[in-house]
Amino acid sequence: MFTTRFQAWVRRNAQRMARLLGRLPITPNQVTVAGTLFTFVAAVLAGFAQLRLAGVVLAISGTFDILDGALARATKRSYPYGAFLDSTFDRYSEGAVYIGVAAYFLGHADPYMRWEVLACLLALAGSFLVSYVRARAQSLGFVCDSGIFARPERVVVTVAGLVIGVWWVLFAVIALLAVLTNITAMQRILEVWTQARAQRRAREAAAQAPPRGEASRL
Repeated sequence: MFTTRFQAWVRRNAQRMARLLGRLPITPNQVTVAGTLFTFVAAVLAGFAQLRLAGVVLAISGTFDILDGALARATKRSYPYGAFLDSTFDRYSEGAVYIGVAAYFLGHADPYMRWEVLACLLALAGSFLVSYVRARAQSLGFVCDSGIFARPERVVVTVAGLVIGVWWVLFAVIALLAVLTNITAMQRILEVWTQARAQRRAREAAAQAPPRGEASRL
């Protein structure tokens, strides 16, 4: 994940922008929807081989993705539905980007095309798994924040690959995402497994311990 210093810098500037936006009649959910629409535009541009412009638009959508949560906190309008909507639309956004990139690759008749599209599918599956594992783990009471490639890293790397605008660089970026997203999902699975094992051992130890009254007589 990004360094703590960089995260603090992003949050600080996002809060400043959120305070300005808070003076306007704009809700966090509207920001979420706007960011998703920008992502769809980026996906369409990528599909039509406008890679650099797609990268710029995707970077703009990433700003919206940061601002919606900051605006919710700044205006004290943090609701469970807002978090749900944000998480759901994030998945739509990621899916749209990979579909757009796959469409771009399909438009190039070269012998590596099948590998390019396969990389898109693997990256898409890995990205969805990273988010799903975290959401499912947290719903069961586990802490699940580890991993080398969370959503911010994925967006930054994808934007870089699009802005460079060369097909083989974009292919390399997608292949990298295909590997690192699935590694991140496995890291999170291992993290949850470690916590589950510790819980199980704690329960077993508690079950084997003698009752308090019996222990005092001993």
